[in-house]
Amino acid sequence: MVEEMKWYVLKAISGQESKVKMYIENEVLRSEHLKNNLGQIIIPVEKVVQIRNGKKIRKDKVYYPGYIMIEANLVGELPHVIKNIPGVISFLSATKGGDPLPMRKNEVSRMFGKMDELSESDDTMNIPFEISETVKVTDGPFNGFNGTIEKINEDKRKLDVMVLIFGRKTPIELNFSQVEKI
Repeated sequence: MVEEMKWYVLKAISGQESKVKMYIENEVLRSEHLKNNLGQIIIPVEKVVQIRNGKKIRKDKVYYPGYIMIEANLVGELPHVIKNIPGVISFLSATKGGDPLPMRKNEVSRMFGKMDELSESDDTMNIPFEISETVKVTDGPFNGFNGTIEKINEDKRKLDVMVLIFGRKTPIELNFSQVEKI
């Protein structure tokens, strides 16, 4: 009789979640009887957009740092094998060193719902500026000048800013990263 696999939370060293996942897969796939008791291994991530040197960089950021969700039937030596993998701290349990606690069904569905939500909100990066707001230029030839936002181009992530240069209003186009709120 095959038991239904349950979801468990595995504590790992923060920042090494992907390595730990790879180690678990490699270790368990070597043994045929262990392989049948392991389901999915999931590290929930969110896609974030960072702006570095004026360029958009998409990165995956671990949503729960230090935690890995693992679907398994923890029988035989499987829990022992997983606990002895480099980077693994322990299973989440009711008491320190106690038996691993499976996640409740509503927690599992919430986790998958959150993962779907995170993957859909791929490019949602809020626009931190408003038209007619005063900003300070922090980069480029007009560094240190103050100006007023005349237009916001969300697609290109650029602002048209009216700056007072030599007593005259001059329009300049700047990236979001080149200005800051005053």
